[in-house]
Amino acid sequence: MMLGAFALVTSEFLPASLLSPMAVGLHLSNGAAGQVVTVTAVIGIIAGPAVGILVPRMDRRTLLIILTVLATVSNLVVAVTGAFWLLLLARLLLGVAVSGFWSMALAVTAQLVSPARLGRAMMVVNTGVSLATVFALPLGAFLGGLLGWRAVFLFAAAVCAIATAVMRFALPGIAPANTANPRALFSTLRAPVMIVGLIGTCLLAGGHFMGFTYIRVGAAQIPQLSTGNLALLLAVFGLGGFIGNLLAGLVADRWLRPALIVWASLLGVGVAVFALLPGIVPLAFVAVGLWGFAFGGVPTLVQTWAARVEPNRMEAAGSLVVASLQLSIAVGSLVSGVLVDGPGITVSLVAGAISAVLGGLLLSSARNRSTPARATASTQVATAPD
Repeated sequence: MMLGAFALVTSEFLPASLLSPMAVGLHLSNGAAGQVVTVTAVIGIIAGPAVGILVPRMDRRTLLIILTVLATVSNLVVAVTGAFWLLLLARLLLGVAVSGFWSMALAVTAQLVSPARLGRAMMVVNTGVSLATVFALPLGAFLGGLLGWRAVFLFAAAVCAIATAVMRFALPGIAPANTANPRALFSTLRAPVMIVGLIGTCLLAGGHFMGFTYIRVGAAQIPQLSTGNLALLLAVFGLGGFIGNLLAGLVADRWLRPALIVWASLLGVGVAVFALLPGIVPLAFVAVGLWGFAFGGVPTLVQTWAARVEPNRMEAAGSLVVASLQLSIAVGSLVSGVLVDGPGITVSLVAGAISAVLGGLLLSSARNRSTPARATASTQVATAPD
């Protein structure tokens, strides 16, 4: 599961490290080129909730394998096509793969571990996200400078193919949830706590992606930033995300609400400092590291929150969280594209910082009053002998 997450996140966010050369190669503005991220997210809004419902009886291991195959094909098409419309179509295919995988991740992981360890288990899965930002994005920027951006997408296709093979042999068969149906999905969506939490998730993640989609453009404000230093900047972001995810996994099972507030606040501070003080180079690198640390813990914290508010409908809750995250990517990258081509990258980053903090506060307030009792029951079950 961790390797699958690594492959898919690498594929989804490679444009963040290759945006400028992609724009030049496709004869587009930076704002227009950034929409390759938007289209991936737009289809994900629909695909996340729909995948499990369309194949309610399919073994979830088989489904995950099919989705990583789709990602492999998508990367191959992006690497070889010269038509922008076909590139967008391939990225739509990737959106189906990414959203489908993440909509299943929570429910699949919940079948592999005891309830009391779900937060830590999601941390392990989301380590794939952290590793992607630590290694893949900086490496993408570096290899893009040496070999061209198309070669980097060939690399991503190979990683997806490897992940497909490993999941085929490492994962056990995973039975689908008995709540994989439209009724469970809409019942989950109607719950007030879920509505509040999903809005908070959109604001939190959307604020991040308002900056992250155009982080290369923002980094251009740092004096004398070479390609090597850009790769180092992205590596700092990724290393911060790796550490942030590990610490989030340690606290998610016990101190979820305070963690949501702390991580969202740190994200806002990191983005704001990066936006407003890029001329102080060491401080810019520290700000990016803090930014990466904060967002690195967000997937684990949000997924743990979803499992707590809907412990009996995790596929539905997981798919709705994925839909909200993809919506935040689409809206965040779209709005920031307009701002980048208009007022500028600084305005986009500051707006993202404010959105992230507000989202974290709202998400932390969304909880079921019965959650503590349910968590206690889960812990008691988990500590009983097998």
